[in-house]
Amino acid sequence: MLRMKMSNQTFVTEFLLQGFSDIREIQILHFVVFLVLYLGALLGNLLIITAIALDHHLHTPMYFFLGNLSILDLGSISVTVPKSMANSLLNTRSISYPACVTQFFLFLVFISTDLALLTVMAYDRYIAICQPLHYEQVMNRGACVQMATSAWIAGIINSALHTANIFRLPFCQSKDIDQFFCEIPPLLKLACSDSDLSELGLLTFSVFLFLNCFVLIIVSYVQIFKAVMRIPSEQGRHKAFSTCLPHLAVVSLLLCTGFFEYLKPASSSTSILDLLVGVLYAVVPPMMNPVIYSMRNKEIKAALKKLIVWSKFIKN
Repeated sequence: MLRMKMSNQTFVTEFLLQGFSDIREIQILHFVVFLVLYLGALLGNLLIITAIALDHHLHTPMYFFLGNLSILDLGSISVTVPKSMANSLLNTRSISYPACVTQFFLFLVFISTDLALLTVMAYDRYIAICQPLHYEQVMNRGACVQMATSAWIAGIINSALHTANIFRLPFCQSKDIDQFFCEIPPLLKLACSDSDLSELGLLTFSVFLFLNCFVLIIVSYVQIFKAVMRIPSEQGRHKAFSTCLPHLAVVSLLLCTGFFEYLKPASSSTSILDLLVGVLYAVVPPMMNPVIYSMRNKEIKAALKKLIVWSKFIKN
């Protein structure tokens, strides 16, 4: 029995990522599209980070967390998209075992920390609007650093647990990953059916934690909306809402794509749909977050204008 079980297990040295097409012209088109999206995400997030770092008017808790969010977005898109682009350009699908482990760990760190940080940002908006007189006392520099550090630590621990649990499993089936990057659902499909119960338990625990973050965000915004509706002036209500709308949009984008990626039935989707969901989940949020925050935020717009004028002055 033991010998038969061992014969069914495969020592994996590499995986094969799902490609968008075997047609060379479409592979080149995929490379170009991903390159444009990647450069757009890099430019947008780097501008946000630079503007916040150089403009002292933006040295507030909200923009401190936004700067961390941009760093996370840069990280999450940088560990997935370049490898997919390289595979399309070189007409290959392979990713080495160590590279897959690294990609899996880092991407999960950035996504987990992202959600934790968005929960902290919801709390920041709650204090700013519902308890404005205590805002400077509660959201002081030390508290902000501790909250951001806690979010990063939580993301690292969550990712380390999943990485250790996934890659200790024997892979008894194909080494084809039904996604353009290494992630939990497609890797679980490759593991032996009698060995993935612990990972499913850990995945259930993570979903429970994510749902807790979701509930905390919802509760914060219920209290925020109650407080905003009590503001007598329409201008005051509009100003309060305007500070929350970008955060709500970013949270909705991440949670909707993430829930669809992790909670959709495996048998109800084709490989093309899985790839599209992966793009929505891993590529679109890091690209759209800077756009969402800069479009609805006058302070960010003003800081970006100053940054552009300053860079032109230095160049001249």
